[in-house]
Amino acid sequence: MALSISPYCKLVLAILSVSAAATTLCLNTDTTDNTKPDSIGRASTTNAEFLSTHNAARQQVGVPPLTWNVRLARYAKAYAVQRRGDCQLVHSPGYTYGENIFWGQGHRWTAAEAVGAWVAENQWYHYDNNSCSGPDCSHYTQVVWRTTEQLGCAKITCATGDTFVVCEYYPPGNYIGARPYKKKPVNP
Repeated sequence: MALSISPYCKLVLAILSVSAAATTLCLNTDTTDNTKPDSIGRASTTNAEFLSTHNAARQQVGVPPLTWNVRLARYAKAYAVQRRGDCQLVHSPGYTYGENIFWGQGHRWTAAEAVGAWVAENQWYHYDNNSCSGPDCSHYTQVVWRTTEQLGCAKITCATGDTFVVCEYYPPGNYIGARPYKKKPVNP
């Protein structure tokens, strides 16, 4: 069986100088489409916190819950590790998945607090004209995007002691001009 390495993983391997951990993370044993996550697994306590906080927000707007995806979580972890030294809010290259990033300082932020910060952007989202007023609300709209089905996240402590979080979403959301969800009908 031939091994294939995705373009993203080639970059990770180059950056990490082909460490054993990176090699284990990136090798695929098939040649199928590597853009679609294929490993849905059980979540750890922190991962369960990421998932439950996302799903609580999704339930509020009537969209189906997400499931945890190990491949997305590994992708998020690999990118978070790259940012450990500077914790800059820079998105990962490639845009294969939807992605939210978070940086928090002052204390060790929990998964629920990071996702809660994204969900709090709902105050700036206006469904009727499908726009944000004031600050950006695209983290929120990705959290509740109706066609997104899978989630994988990672949380690290930066060199400065701050918290950096990355969540990856499949299929991605935030398509220009499209609404993240269908508004629930108002009961008379």
